Amino acid sequence: MARSVNTSRLTRLRTRSAWAFLAPMLIVLFVVAGWPLGRTIWFSFTDASLDLMSEARWVGIRNYLEYVEFKDGEGKFYGLLADARWWRSVGNTIWFSVVSVSTETVLGLIVALVLNQEFRGRGLVRAAVLIPWAIPTIVSAKMWAWMLHDQFGILNDMLMKVGLISAPVAWTASPDTAMIAVMIVDVWKTTPFMALLILAGLQMIPGDLYEAAKLDGVSALRVFRKITLPLIMPAVLVAVVFRSLDALRIFDIVYVLTPNTDTTRTMSVYARENLFDFDKFAYGSAASTLMFLIIALITIVFILGSRMDLEGKRT
Repeated sequence: MARSVNTSRLTRLRTRSAWAFLAPMLIVLFVVAGWPLGRTIWFSFTDASLDLMSEARWVGIRNYLEYVEFKDGEGKFYGLLADARWWRSVGNTIWFSVVSVSTETVLGLIVALVLNQEFRGRGLVRAAVLIPWAIPTIVSAKMWAWMLHDQFGILNDMLMKVGLISAPVAWTASPDTAMIAVMIVDVWKTTPFMALLILAGLQMIPGDLYEAAKLDGVSALRVFRKITLPLIMPAVLVAVVFRSLDALRIFDIVYVLTPNTDTTRTMSVYARENLFDFDKFAYGSAASTLMFLIIALITIVFILGSRMDLEGKRT
């Protein structure tokens, strides 16, 4: 009985200590994230503008959806949920995220498997691989903008020399290639991040498993499918979640690299245009709020699906 009481008291003490350590972080998180988010949500239900933000009036869900009836008896829906440009931006964002994150995961896995091998100069190669990720995104975008330039870019020059294209391609200006250019830059920059997280998972696998598989004569492909891939899957899922969160908020590469047309405009770019360029602060706040909800919903679904998949494999 006394032992049970002591255990319960120790548990409560540990819980209070944990909350005491977490309290400063939670306060800072509320100040730097919770308060701006709350204000953005509130502005989305007002008629706020940059000039009259302090005099904003409550308008309900008009920024999201409003039905306007005309004198002839017909009506039309207005607002963000009825805006085709907004839904095109959502589609662009999801398409970019799916393609870029999938490509980065595959390439990151290949790079991690190579860096996990023993070879001379491995430490130097590992450091060199991280250079694209270490370069600021704006710098990367401007650098690639010159490389992809239709008149002065080195990419067109190389492709023309090997005969893959017959004339220079305006990679970032053409609607057919602009999003592809954005994906190329993003994959180049972020693949090292995926490789780093996956490599951490590879480093945790005990070497005894590979030695036992080698003694049993198991093929390399079967070792990868039955040992390596299942054991690094938690690390891969963590990398995919973090990268997906970043990809769904993509802004800087698109804003710097492309003219922000309907084919490349993402949710972040759409929100920024309405917030500042068009002086529709309330409408832009509604777009930011919906973007937050969409990203949160996709993340929750992905995490729950990943957890169920991992639990199913364990059983």
